[in-house]
This record gives sequence, structure tokens and C-alpha cells, in this order.
Amino acid sequence: MEFELQARGSSRSAGNPTRIFLVVDEQPMVRHGFALSIGEICPGTRVLEAGSLDEALDVGRKTPELALVLYDPGPPRGDDADAGGGAIDGLRRLKEALGEVPVLILTNSDEVADIVDSVRMGARGYVLKTSPPEVLEHAISLALSGDVFLPLPRAVLNGALSEGPRGNDDILDRLTDRQRDVFELLLAGHSNKEIARGLGVLEGTVKVHVRAIMQKLGVRNRTQVAVVAARNGCFNGEG
Repeated sequence: MEFELQARGSSRSAGNPTRIFLVVDEQPMVRHGFALSIGEICPGTRVLEAGSLDEALDVGRKTPELALVLYDPGPPRGDDADAGGGAIDGLRRLKEALGEVPVLILTNSDEVADIVDSVRMGARGYVLKTSPPEVLEHAISLALSGDVFLPLPRAVLNGALSEGPRGNDDILDRLTDRQRDVFELLLAGHSNKEIARGLGVLEGTVKVHVRAIMQKLGVRNRTQVAVVAARNGCFNGEG
């Protein structure tokens, strides 16, 4: 099926190639709105649009310089019995086709299981469509830098893990007071530089704390920290 790619942002300048992003959403108005928002928060970026996974895969094959994909995988699992599997399969197909191109999930679902499944499959972030533009900007920045943005803990864990395992006290008991501060900001999706600024310490000090937290939790990266936190209901019930 033929489709039109909408381009936004300033033109390519000599020696400074325009970044190309792709927004994938089946709803034209929503897709168009995100394209406009990205054009505003990332000046000079060219934004392409696709209305389906197949169209997105076609764009990926034709656009080797693609820098980032923002993908709505479809209905939350609560709206469709097969939505979880379908969403993950779509992400898997994107990752297989695009290789190292980072993929951000854009969704209305705040289910912890959806978030955990997505990051396990290789998504560089999970952005709720109800988030303000600053959150999208932050998520894009982290994804492009090789980091992962997650809406944990407060936007997701409130009530979502109320029936699940509770190991929050055990996790926090392993950390010093300063490590707990870093841990909370880490889960909120902040970079080491932002954590350092927020706590009034050196970025190198934050890196030491992050390494210590990972060692105490038995994980190897920031994504695994978030997954452990989600499984254990950290900060559950806080607003």
C-alpha cells in the first residue's frame, strides 16, 4: 500500500547532516501531533511518519541514516488479549530490521509487564502519551546517548504491583542513604549528570554510587536495575 512520508524540520546543512526520526502510529492525528512536537523539541530534525509496522519496516529499509524510531505498538494488553504478544512481536521485528537504531515506545499503557517486556526486547525507552513534552525530550536524549528511559517508579508502580511480590524493604536495606537517593533518581530516568546536579555532587561520585547499587542488586546495567525495582514494587503507593 502506498503511503506518504511527511518531513518536518530545517533542511540539511553542509557538514551537519539532518537527523531523521520516524514516528509509527496508526492514528494519523496522533502521529502528526508527535511529529510536530518532535520538530519543536529537536530543531533541525527531519521527522518521517508511518501508519503501520509494515510501513515502518519499509521506511527502515529505505532510510539507512535513520537515527531514532518512536513506535506505538498498539492497544494495551488490557484492551486486547493478544496485545502484549503482538506488541512485543512488532518490536522484535523492528529491532531485527533496524539493527542498532534505537526504538522508543510511545503508548497509553502503564502496565509494568509491558514496560519490562519492552526493555527486555531492546527498547531504549517507554514514554506514556500522557507525558509532557519535557519527558519526551528527555527520553529522546537518553535514547540517542545509548541510555534507557523508563517512567519508573511513580508513574507506573502506583497500584500496578499491589498484587505482586513485595521486596522493597529488602532492596532498600542493602543501600546506604546516599545510594537510596541515587537509586530513586536513577529509576526516574535521570542521567548521571542530572543526578549529580540534583544531589550537588560530582558526576564521578554518582558513577561510583551507580556501580555500587548494581553490585548490591546483582545486575549489570541501568535497565536491569529498573526491572528489579519493578518486580519488587519499589516506591509502590507513593504519588
